[in-house]
Amino acid sequence: MMSVRVQHEDFDVGREIAQLRQGNPQIGAVASFVGVVRDLNEGSAVATMTLEHYPGMTEKAVGKIIDEAKGRWQVYDALVIHRIGTLAPLDQIVLVVVTSAHRGDAFAACEFIMDYLKTQAPFWKKEETPGGARWVEARASDDEAAQRWQQKS
Repeated sequence: MMSVRVQHEDFDVGREIAQLRQGNPQIGAVASFVGVVRDLNEGSAVATMTLEHYPGMTEKAVGKIIDEAKGRWQVYDALVIHRIGTLAPLDQIVLVVVTSAHRGDAFAACEFIMDYLKTQAPFWKKEETPGGARWVEARASDDEAAQRWQQKS
């Protein structure tokens, strides 16, 4: 299975989890996260969100995030699917799935991957609002979430 997919098409969470688990009886935990387009952001209605990426660079960056998670926790496998193109409220944007023997490793690795996706992966988001189109800026709260994973030296 390819552990990173950037695609226009929607994904089926149940099918993706089943494929990741398939044939490994050592898996005792599966943690997942699904990000969804909201209809309101920063006090303004959102009609659509368009996600862009840098082909090749994006997949490589996300692969490095997964590799780092696998180095920090005892993880069997991880999957990230990130959609691109124009999405509407309620549409799924991103799926992160992690398999492990135990829930602690699965939860931590899943949260780490998502925090780093928000801050390290080269994706750009543009929202269509009643006031016109606007690029979504990085949030300080996302940076703070990612900083807590910085290893102490």
